[in-house]
Amino acid sequence: MNQQPKYRRILLKLSGEALANGGQSGILDFAFIDRIAAVLKKCREAGVEIGIIVGAGNIWRGVTGSVKMQRTRADHMGMLATTMNAIALQDAFIRNGLDTVVMSAVEMDTYADHYATRHADRLLSEGKIVVFAGGTGSPYFSTDTGAALRAAEIGADAILMAKNIDYIYTADPKKDPTATPIYDVTYAEIIEKNLRAFDMSAVIFCQDNHIESYGFGLADPENIYRAVMGEAVGTRMHN
Repeated sequence: MNQQPKYRRILLKLSGEALANGGQSGILDFAFIDRIAAVLKKCREAGVEIGIIVGAGNIWRGVTGSVKMQRTRADHMGMLATTMNAIALQDAFIRNGLDTVVMSAVEMDTYADHYATRHADRLLSEGKIVVFAGGTGSPYFSTDTGAALRAAEIGADAILMAKNIDYIYTADPKKDPTATPIYDVTYAEIIEKNLRAFDMSAVIFCQDNHIESYGFGLADPENIYRAVMGEAVGTRMHN
């Protein structure tokens, strides 16, 4: 296997649900997060710069869980939940020898640095892992869209969408037994066929800004390293 990484700088999206790892240990599976940290350490040793944006589905599902709640306030709660996950990741990564900084799109100086592109770029260039909390900082936008935005801002070579599903499928595999995995797809095809890859705003943003991305399962954290090294993992998405 080629030992040179395919990508110099990545934006890794970690699903909140995936961090719960099935929920047997509560909202976060810390032993599982330690496994992720070990893989990221291998990526860093290969010279890869790593930015991370984290979701919060393990803590808060927003308006889908509360019909009466006003959307902006529900999304504000989601942003706070991403910060909780980001701090948990920071703690685990530091314990595993990875210098890690949390940057928030929303000012909360007691817990995190306020996000600024130039600051994030400098930290990444210094070899630190940067965990982006608070999504985009605005309601109505998912953390998938936040991942696409941060990837463009920091000049990431690719977005790695590590979730709780291993591929994009032709249909929902939980509902359609004939659904088959897709290994390579263009953003135009995702839009035309309305494939549920990730948030459609993020898909369009990646298409407009020519950002390559991969969607794969986090159940095996080694998939992160495989993707970084150029192995075929999950579904590749591109223009």
